[in-house]
Amino acid sequence: MELKDLTPNPGSTKNRKRVGRGNGSGTGKTAGRGLNGQKSRAGFEGGQTPLARRLPKLPGFRNINRVEYVPVNVSRLEDKFEAGEVVDGDSLKAKGIIKHSDAPVKVLGDGELTKALTVKVDKVSASAKAKIEAAGGKVEEPC
Repeated sequence: MELKDLTPNPGSTKNRKRVGRGNGSGTGKTAGRGLNGQKSRAGFEGGQTPLARRLPKLPGFRNINRVEYVPVNVSRLEDKFEAGEVVDGDSLKAKGIIKHSDAPVKVLGDGELTKALTVKVDKVSASAKAKIEAAGGKVEEPC
């Protein structure tokens, strides 16, 4: 006998009543609550403030179209890359700078850069672009 072979005894369990699922189910329309009266009201909790009114309204909203870029400073590129290498999502993932190679990356200008690198990421700040080009590297599209 294995764990997958265990079943409850016949008749010891029964399915819950699914109310309010149409008149054909036998518990449609009033969902088994009868017609009028205190116990027929949905959300009524015997005079205490209902749960929906006790919970706070949360402020603001989350923009589903927002793009979160992974920041990478030029100082990290100086430490991890050799001169002449290409900086893109795959190389950043291989060097352990970012977790996912398909994550949108933005190179920022904190630190110094002395090596000529070819940068192919999603975005590059103006200060980072100036430092990359001053070191003899180049920034290629899509940024």
